[in-house]
Amino acid sequence: MINKEFFKNAEEVAEARGISVNDVYDSFSKGLVNSYKKIYGNTSCRVVINPDKCEILLYGVHKVVDKLSEEPLDPEAPAEMLLEDAKKIKASYKVGDIVEQQINIKDFSRTAVGATKSVWTQGVRTRQRELAYEHFKALENEMVIAQVTNITEKFISLDLGMNVSTILPITELLPNDNLKIGSTVRVYIKRVEQTSKDPRVSVSRTDRALVTRLMENYIPEIKSGVIEIKGIARDPGDRSKIALLSNDPHVDAIGSCVGEGGSRIKDIVNALGGEKVDLYEWSEDPETLVTNALQPASVTQVIEIDEKNKTSRVVVPDEQLSLAIGKSGQNVRLAVQSCGWKIDIMPTSEAYQKGLILKWEKRN
Repeated sequence: MINKEFFKNAEEVAEARGISVNDVYDSFSKGLVNSYKKIYGNTSCRVVINPDKCEILLYGVHKVVDKLSEEPLDPEAPAEMLLEDAKKIKASYKVGDIVEQQINIKDFSRTAVGATKSVWTQGVRTRQRELAYEHFKALENEMVIAQVTNITEKFISLDLGMNVSTILPITELLPNDNLKIGSTVRVYIKRVEQTSKDPRVSVSRTDRALVTRLMENYIPEIKSGVIEIKGIARDPGDRSKIALLSNDPHVDAIGSCVGEGGSRIKDIVNALGGEKVDLYEWSEDPETLVTNALQPASVTQVIEIDEKNKTSRVVVPDEQLSLAIGKSGQNVRLAVQSCGWKIDIMPTSEAYQKGLILKWEKRN
């Protein structure tokens, strides 16, 4: 059967569904086989689709036998045809030969044609969902850009592309996010699950890995591995603290991430809805590491380091005690989480009174 319209539609369906045209042909072939079974009671047939000639051919396939089997045939085995019937088609046929007879698809009943279309449509949808799952599974633990399609009190509906949508719970949204229908937003894909329908994609704006992916996106030196993120801690929507290590002595880790005029770090802050980002330099020396981790506060002295238990005690100027601890303990908490060391902070006056340091200059 020659059908130019089918091949034109197949290409349009493939493009619209994001699948290959061969996937469309395969689904249609399965539909034809299903229709053949409804008419002939078996699937012993062969479909040939030739796009170059805009041709679709269907052949019934039979094996020549001298006696029909009494037991049910293997589903994969060809149907049987008695030798006497085969010789009516071609006198030279003998037992064991395969007989292929072309079937006129136009002679299919309306029910069979409907079954073909149904299987074809379902096959196309199934393949589309398989490709979507494979695509997003490969993006698990990565950042993607989604478009807002709906907003409710409990969640944001997002279009991820490839005809896949998901919801972003309000609990996974940042406090300063001001999303509108039609706007785009960067989200982190936490998990992708295959279902009987479209893949289930779980996304987040609060996961600390989103900050990592943003750093990789805006800072080429991190993407290439020249600069390494050694530790990260986050209070979503408020502040992140990141430990950085340069693997190249000629590259300044902090300066590269801040960018000229603060351009790079501003882009990251904007993408996080105004969330502040503190950067500090990683060190293999514990004293230097905990000192850097407490920035922007300065440290007078590290008076105790327990490498086995990864605990430390540091002394800070009295006037910087609140800065070192941070509001509700935020600065020290993020410092501990990002560097991996427990940090006990003591003001200089207290350390002097306990005899832990020898000198203290009281400031008015």
